[in-house]
Amino acid sequence: MWRIEPGSSQAFDGNPSHAATPIKRAALQILPCTVSQLLNASKMNSDSFAICDWELHQVSVVGIVRGFAPFVTNIQYSVDDMTGPPLNVKQWVNTEDCAVMTSVPPGSYVKVAGRLQNFKGQRSLLAMNIRCIKDLNEITSHMMEVVQAHMQLFGKVSDVNMNVPAASLPGRVYRPDSGGGGGHPEGILLTGLSTIQRQVLHVIRTVSVHREGISFHDLKTQLDFLSVRDIRTALVFLINEGHIFTTIDEHHFKSA
Repeated sequence: MWRIEPGSSQAFDGNPSHAATPIKRAALQILPCTVSQLLNASKMNSDSFAICDWELHQVSVVGIVRGFAPFVTNIQYSVDDMTGPPLNVKQWVNTEDCAVMTSVPPGSYVKVAGRLQNFKGQRSLLAMNIRCIKDLNEITSHMMEVVQAHMQLFGKVSDVNMNVPAASLPGRVYRPDSGGGGGHPEGILLTGLSTIQRQVLHVIRTVSVHREGISFHDLKTQLDFLSVRDIRTALVFLINEGHIFTTIDEHHFKSA
């Protein structure tokens, strides 16, 4: 099972001026994650991501291969663990090796270890290792490791899909002026929403401080890993359920 090694939770970069604000990271650990966690991880800079201020270095995910596309220098997979949209996984091909690079066929369960990266606005996992899973108990074991690592690092800040459970927020702040009509308790987990619906609602809420809300174009840009059809379907559901409403026209949205 995954565990935090003593002294590995903070790193010092050698600059005395940075000693007061150490960067939390697990440089020597492979952090078990879900696809949803990686897609929702905060972007620190062009090639660095973090979950709740914990800098991601090497991560692992377990899922089913939905498809693959071979190229001259790499093979790209679409890996789905059912916690969010499929994650693009890229594995480089060693062109100097005469051995034939065998690809993993769709429908196979795999465990991927690698580093999260961002290329042209799309997040993908640069794979160091892709291994087929033959014992399906390993899928359950991985999810248990995700929960254990999550609880060790973040306590009850959010669940494994980066949702904030209401039970972990005894000091919830109610802000009626945070945007929209009557406001909403900040951080409360809305039950009955799919992962895509929660992702769309989250982005809309972050810009609800603006009078006109967010345009569909900007929403699509921020959720570039989702299809236009999925975003529109989520918008229709959220409007019908009263979570969001249109503002200056039918293409601008704001949270209720």
